[in-house]
Amino acid sequence: MATTETTERRRAESPARRRILDTAGALFYAEGIHTVGIDRVIAEAGVAKATFYHHFPSKDELVRAYVQEQSDRVHATTVVRGDTPQERILSVFDDLGDFICGPGFRGCAFVNAAAEYPDPDHPVRRVVAEHRAWFHGILRDLLTEAGRSEADADRTATMLTMLRDGLVVAGDLDDPAATRALAREAVTRLLA
Repeated sequence: MATTETTERRRAESPARRRILDTAGALFYAEGIHTVGIDRVIAEAGVAKATFYHHFPSKDELVRAYVQEQSDRVHATTVVRGDTPQERILSVFDDLGDFICGPGFRGCAFVNAAAEYPDPDHPVRRVVAEHRAWFHGILRDLLTEAGRSEADADRTATMLTMLRDGLVVAGDLDDPAATRALAREAVTRLLA
């Protein structure tokens, strides 16, 4: 869910910064981060070079902001629903399945960014790690709520997070609808 701070930040940002982020986000997701240069982002966003650098002192800062914005969007759109902890966990994966079957899906923005930034200490990778920790935390909390021990909930949440990573890769490389169906079965088996 979006925080008040996130909402306020979006309202306060300039139209030029928004155009830069929207343009970069579309290009980075469609073509890859390292293949898209700053000059292209500037040209397609319709901003001056000075305007770009006013908002983003470097390409790495733009990429970090893009990945953070993707994380914020996932947080804002993740709605856990269901009557039991298992149903609530399945709802998270059902929503993920809807996403990978959606138009224009080209893999996970987080996995894609991590592949292009191999250093785990890089600011982009730190945002990816924070996002994965958030996802893991949701699952761990649901598993704890289901009565699992803290250690078991943590380990099972790690397995489910790995399943999520595989799901978003398979959704790009394989038949998304088949991947979606298998994901539900895999989650159900893992929780049994």
